[in-house]
Amino acid sequence: MQNKTFKRSVITLALLASAGGGYVAARHGVGEVHAASPVAAVATAAPATTMALPDFESIVDRYGPAVVNVSVEGTVEQGGGVMSPFGPLDPRDPMSQFFKRFGPQFQVPQGERVVRGQGSGFIVDADGVILTNAHVVDGADTVTVKLTDKREFTAEVVGVDKLSDVAVLRIDAKDLPTVPLGDPSNTNEGEWVLAIGSPFGFENSVTAGIVSAKSRSLPNEGYVPFIQTDVAINPGNSGGPLLNLKGEVVGINSQIYSRSGGYQGISFAIPIDVAVQVKDQLLADGHVTRGRIGVGIQDMNQSLAESFGLKSANGALVTQVEPDGPGEKAGLKAGDVILGFNGEPVVSSGELPPRVAVMKPGTDTSIEIWRDGKARTLDLTVGKLDAKDEVASVDDDKLDQARLGVAVRPLTEQEREQAKVDGGLVVGQVAGAAAKAGIQPGDVVLSVNGNPVDSIAALRAQVAKSGKHMALLIQRNDARIFVPIELG
Repeated sequence: MQNKTFKRSVITLALLASAGGGYVAARHGVGEVHAASPVAAVATAAPATTMALPDFESIVDRYGPAVVNVSVEGTVEQGGGVMSPFGPLDPRDPMSQFFKRFGPQFQVPQGERVVRGQGSGFIVDADGVILTNAHVVDGADTVTVKLTDKREFTAEVVGVDKLSDVAVLRIDAKDLPTVPLGDPSNTNEGEWVLAIGSPFGFENSVTAGIVSAKSRSLPNEGYVPFIQTDVAINPGNSGGPLLNLKGEVVGINSQIYSRSGGYQGISFAIPIDVAVQVKDQLLADGHVTRGRIGVGIQDMNQSLAESFGLKSANGALVTQVEPDGPGEKAGLKAGDVILGFNGEPVVSSGELPPRVAVMKPGTDTSIEIWRDGKARTLDLTVGKLDAKDEVASVDDDKLDQARLGVAVRPLTEQEREQAKVDGGLVVGQVAGAAAKAGIQPGDVVLSVNGNPVDSIAALRAQVAKSGKHMALLIQRNDARIFVPIELG
């Protein structure tokens, strides 16, 4: 019900300015002004060219009434027991044990408890259709929508799509104010945008900033090419509109990147064209249908590009192909580099999932790949994304430790069944180039430079004919990734 938080290391930069004692010398045309004091500089400088600030006020006056406050209420099961002020006492947590011995505690009864949350939304149809975030209304028993004129309505949740984090609400009202929808493809980095919402419950708050980047891929959010901004977004802003200077909605404010849970300069919005596609399907069918091609992919870098003989690091590298899936039926293999899809180039791996997802299952298209040092085009029929797709002690045999730096052995039959692989070599020890590249004991080496390896001899042969770079396809737990290695 609140903005999602990414907990990562963030470096904070502070810009400090002197309170006095300095001056600015303005230049205009070819003349130059020099001044010995701040006063002289101000008095003698030629007028500088000025640029009008954006007219945020008119946008808010005209389209602010279409932004709504969304309040939700639900119930959750509570296990009961002894609690500290910071939550349940956990015997594995040193802080919990400290509170158990020295701090205040209280008993919590078992049963249901009421939880409440707030978010934002905006009206896209005068007959009461509202867009917001799926996580705002997720698990809610009651959803209340409040307009800027103080009217309140109990909203019906028409549909929720968690993969895009979009939800559609409907209220029983007519002739409501609406906002126009823009085209995110015409939104550029550095462009002014503003947000309207209810951060921390402060209704109808307005913040402004610029577009920092486009088509951002976030962890576990592969179907949305997010718009990144520096607009101040906080819990309660979720589901509110991101507007351009024409007053058009270009995105739905959805997430922040933060160590504290509050705004720290990076926020993300769902492009409105993605949200509208979801809205139309939810209104028509009550669910969203997406396309899929049944492959795992990762981004390219320069080392991988050199390993595969590519001049640039563009494209999406195929790490695994689902058996009997659309990709395998089209002829895709692990180690292929996808350079284009449906007639459009693929620059990064993050571009591919949303472009595939918007295609109707059953659509015939083409996919351009790089394999064995040359480009080729495959015919592919887009499949349907199902809910389930929501994405021995054996002595190690030493292998060329000086160059690659791994000790490997064949998998046992039981290990192959558990890993669901036909061949491959399990890594026992790591050193040198492999360790530097991030290879770990327990990784299963499946191929080298796109060529499968099922024996130590096959691996030796591939290492011997590799140049300065090689790409290992490994399986780690349930994930397959290509790891570029710079050989010694």
